[in-house]
Amino acid sequence: MTRKTRVGNFFEDFVVGKTIHHAVPRTVTEGDLALYIALTGDRRPLHCSREFARSLGFEREVVHDMLVFHIVFGRAVPDVSLNSPANLGYADVRFLSTVYPGDTLRAETEVIGKRETSRPDVGIVWVHTRGFNQREEPVLQFYRWAMVNKREPGVNSGADDAPELPRQVAVENLHVPPVLDLARFDPEITASRFFWEDYEPGELILHPQGLTIEDAEHQMATRLYQNNARVHFNELLQKKSKLGRRIIYGGHIISLAHAISNDGLENVIRILGFNAGTHANPTVGGDTLFAWTKVLERIDLGRGDAGALRLRLVGVKNLDPSEEPIEARVKDPETGRESHHPNVVLDLDYTVLIPRNR
Repeated sequence: MTRKTRVGNFFEDFVVGKTIHHAVPRTVTEGDLALYIALTGDRRPLHCSREFARSLGFEREVVHDMLVFHIVFGRAVPDVSLNSPANLGYADVRFLSTVYPGDTLRAETEVIGKRETSRPDVGIVWVHTRGFNQREEPVLQFYRWAMVNKREPGVNSGADDAPELPRQVAVENLHVPPVLDLARFDPEITASRFFWEDYEPGELILHPQGLTIEDAEHQMATRLYQNNARVHFNELLQKKSKLGRRIIYGGHIISLAHAISNDGLENVIRILGFNAGTHANPTVGGDTLFAWTKVLERIDLGRGDAGALRLRLVGVKNLDPSEEPIEARVKDPETGRESHHPNVVLDLDYTVLIPRNR
């Protein structure tokens, strides 16, 4: 029997230094923007109000930074993580050129490291993915690392070349759209009076909304991104796993937590970068997601109209932090080892752009 179908890459197939050019470029449409709002509840006016976007100097409403991330990520899944039981983290994620409806995105990925683990059936692979528009302008770049299944469990390759990644996006690499003009920024549109100067390092913002995740919604969102990783869709396969359930795509958890966090951060214009991110624990359909944000740093960009905030966004499942405060990381009383609280599903260190109070 001949095989013409694609089974994806296993741990053994990844070669450090190899660049993969991913198939199926994707044209982003107005429908994608509307469906993203429907599946996440995002309320940021830059992505749904053409007139507000134009008042800030943009051609029209712009594609949400997280939707750009998901679409570029989705290009890479068939080659990088089709056989991955878990994506583990991100580093140096930079949002670059503005993406508008009608733009076409493609992606390429370089393999930068791989390492054996204590488990005989999986290894860890590190990659650097870049997304481009139809003019070959970079729109996004990120590092990520994922657990990948082996084709031959138990065979140890001896691979041990985990790369050292940047701890945060350098300030000089934070890209502010050159067309941005905040002279006509109207806080009545966002319903917030809080600007860059009003956020203090160490401040904790408890976002009040909880969101119960439906299986149908998260699967539709993941299909929107054309992410076809099996762990998100194949219930029969996942019944054999330790969790026994389909796992919600971690990037969708970022989108939902980011949408929840709008309450208290309404004047944020865009995401500039992810410094580091961890999917601390898995989520499944029926879990209820909450979020809180800690302000880590106010960054002066040398502009009179805008500055940056470095934030820590923590997503929590099935526990309302406003009623039962928790620490994101806890220490085991017996071993003394520190790890994420079992209800924490996302720990994201990221940087955003916000107007100054002129």
